[in-house]
Amino acid sequence: MRTLSYFVLLSLLVLSCKPKASQEEATVRVPDRIDTLLSKYATVELTADLATLTDNEQSVVKLLIEAASIMDQLFWFEAYGKRDSLLTGITDERMQAFVRINYGPYDRLDNNRPFLPGVGPKAAGANFYPPDMTKPEFEAATLADKASLYTFVRRDEAGKLKTIPYREMFKEEVDKAAKLLEQAASLTENAGFKKYLTMRAQALRTDDYQASDFAWMDMKDNHLDIVIGPIETYEDQLFGYKAAHEAYVLIKDMEWSQRLARYGAFLPELQRGLPVPDAYKREMPGSDGDLNAYDVVYYAGDCNSGSKTIAINLPNDEAVQLQRGTRRLQLKNAMRAKFDKIMVPIADMLITPDQRQHITFDAFFANTMFHEVAHGLGIKNTINKKGTVREALKEHASALEEGKADVLGLYMIKQLFDKGELTGELDDYYITFMAGIFRSVRFGASSAHGKANMIRFNFFQDYGAFTRLDDGTYRVNVPKLEEAMAALSQKILTLQGDGDYTGVAQLVAKQGVVGEQLQADLDRLKTAGIPVDIVFKQGADVLGL
Repeated sequence: MRTLSYFVLLSLLVLSCKPKASQEEATVRVPDRIDTLLSKYATVELTADLATLTDNEQSVVKLLIEAASIMDQLFWFEAYGKRDSLLTGITDERMQAFVRINYGPYDRLDNNRPFLPGVGPKAAGANFYPPDMTKPEFEAATLADKASLYTFVRRDEAGKLKTIPYREMFKEEVDKAAKLLEQAASLTENAGFKKYLTMRAQALRTDDYQASDFAWMDMKDNHLDIVIGPIETYEDQLFGYKAAHEAYVLIKDMEWSQRLARYGAFLPELQRGLPVPDAYKREMPGSDGDLNAYDVVYYAGDCNSGSKTIAINLPNDEAVQLQRGTRRLQLKNAMRAKFDKIMVPIADMLITPDQRQHITFDAFFANTMFHEVAHGLGIKNTINKKGTVREALKEHASALEEGKADVLGLYMIKQLFDKGELTGELDDYYITFMAGIFRSVRFGASSAHGKANMIRFNFFQDYGAFTRLDDGTYRVNVPKLEEAMAALSQKILTLQGDGDYTGVAQLVAKQGVVGEQLQADLDRLKTAGIPVDIVFKQGADVLGL
């Protein structure tokens, strides 16, 4: 009864904005505010050329989309926990739409600030932990699987902490998704994809994903793909332990994939050339990974919340990475939408005119691609017996890993360009990279990617890698950018290898923030009506299936 009353009150507050406002004032004010919030996103239809798919493959795509949509339900629970009561209490359809984009009442492109009245701050641990649990209480609890990627932490009847495996919390939902994957497996003719779908179905039921990760790595000639399950730990900003559910349904672009295939072979050589002592690069990345281009036709769950992913580097399992490497999936159609609708307009406002000719889609694609490839470089285990980097750095691990991939991706571009493996001008990659920072920092500094963006921006600024001119545009200083790239690479790799939690926390606190001048420039982009990110019209009906 209390919950119902609260959301009835919330609905009235949303409609009236403030207690003494008239209904006439409310009908003007609320839509204006909602329009401003929704204008952060440009709407894009997720389509692809289905002419190359057989009838069976088209049927498989429909099944995969249905399975993926279940991940949406699970992520809602992980992110907020009260989806139905929240949406029922809101009568304005546009406000409902914005809630759905954010999977809750917190604006993911505004540092997770609540956008509904009466809503408190977003819990750092989302819905993975009890809202009243403290860090010391968690750390003192003697629960063997408390730090597992795949358990919720709850209280028992006596108020003590306990764990609930995902497979139990979501038993009905994961079984339904697993059956859909098995049905898709029965239709596919590709042996590798059939094996992966079957094993991934089993993984959803058991919370044991490693075997299916290896099966996913084995696929080489599959035309269709799906990434599905609890994968990234960004939503858990308390410890960074808990994986959130998501899914992508994908169709491989065979022509572009052939063009990209050769780059993975350079990883061992690039690892040896990293600008750190040998101890920090002693792990040799697996070389069995693929680099492919896809059209994505469906997003669900974590990857669909707030800013949208345009490239994937998986699996996250360190053992799989060391043995086999990773697969890097470039989501070409989503990437093109962001470039056309967001990147080019930003460059036209913030990059000095004589450098704008260096803003190219090929460079944007390459920068994004090598960011993902660079996740395979560096070190996964600390050099001083503090466990994995992820365990040692806790909630800061994801932000530092994203920062590493940013600068090492640029390092890879320089090395491969010098070898004659990349076309165009080197300035294309550097200046497009700089414009890309302005695009990315607009996501805010609350997420792992957001913190990484700001650390990079502030570090590069301190090095003189770019200069803000009197006309409000920025000029890239290429030699200084290369110096900053090497210095930040060394700093991040050393922090990771040392498992230096305190050092990383200090770096994030000092440089993971948006300064006043930058915020003023970002506000100019907002005033100009340039969207921050994209949101999708998607599904089997959009594809014409």
